[in-house]
Amino acid sequence: MISLSDSLIENAPMNGHVPVLAEETLRLLDPQDGGLYLDCTFGGGGHSRLILNAADVTVVALDQDPQAVERAAVLKAEYGERFRFRRMNFVDLENLEEGPFDGILFDFGVSSFQLDQLDRGFSFRGEAPLDMRMNPETGVSASDWLSTASRHELVLAIKVYGEEKNWRRIVAAIIEARALSPLLTTKVLADLILSCTPARLRFASRLHPATKTFQGIRIAVNQELDVIERGLPAAFERLKPNGRLCVISFHSLEDRIAKNLFRRLAGRPEPGDHRPQDMREIKADLLTRRPATASDTEIAANSRSRSAKLRTLRKAEK
Repeated sequence: MISLSDSLIENAPMNGHVPVLAEETLRLLDPQDGGLYLDCTFGGGGHSRLILNAADVTVVALDQDPQAVERAAVLKAEYGERFRFRRMNFVDLENLEEGPFDGILFDFGVSSFQLDQLDRGFSFRGEAPLDMRMNPETGVSASDWLSTASRHELVLAIKVYGEEKNWRRIVAAIIEARALSPLLTTKVLADLILSCTPARLRFASRLHPATKTFQGIRIAVNQELDVIERGLPAAFERLKPNGRLCVISFHSLEDRIAKNLFRRLAGRPEPGDHRPQDMREIKADLLTRRPATASDTEIAANSRSRSAKLRTLRKAEK
């Protein structure tokens, strides 16, 4: 088995898509020879590759994106029977044949591949159809969603999911603009957001004024928080006793879902839970009381890691 440092060097991808919190993930997931591991968010395969190289294990990887199939074929050719890919959303874990698992990993949010492929509509760096679906073969596009969303749904997406301070102006601008013509492209939406952003807000942050609104709409279109709410408990049920569940999040709402579930499973009080301790069932141990975060060195090399948080628990023995 190669060392951890060698694994990280060997797995540095040539295409620039770097798995976040790689060292911390391997340390907390702790892959062991002969184990069976589940990567619920394959993306570019960076974390799957790290796990496969860290020990003599088998990895099952999931991804709903049809374009992940080709990337998975590369790992299949390299690792053979040690790697299996299933094209599915992790919300459907109950339909997965494999398991139980020694460890399960989630890396939430949009993948670097999806962001960098401009025609998927996740980014405003170029003009493209306003789609934003992680699986473009199902659901409704962001353009269609924007044309029918109620004001309440727009507020929820932009204010709550996007955490956008300028949400009132942006929501009003979307409602006014869509009455005249559909919002069909990323550039049209980004320009609309820019037009209703005061100068003091444009220059108050290093982020483009459309960043948070695009994020919030993407979360709404893909129903990401609902999928996480359902997928995490299902994953815990697929763990072996002493199995480990690792969750990497980039958004405060994602992290809150994981944090509250982990506290509940560990028999710790959640917000509003005032029951005596002896009424709580302990099903797991927290391996991270506080989430692991990226070092300054990793942030300098990969800015995407800046907001990443990693939480891990270990399922109790029966």
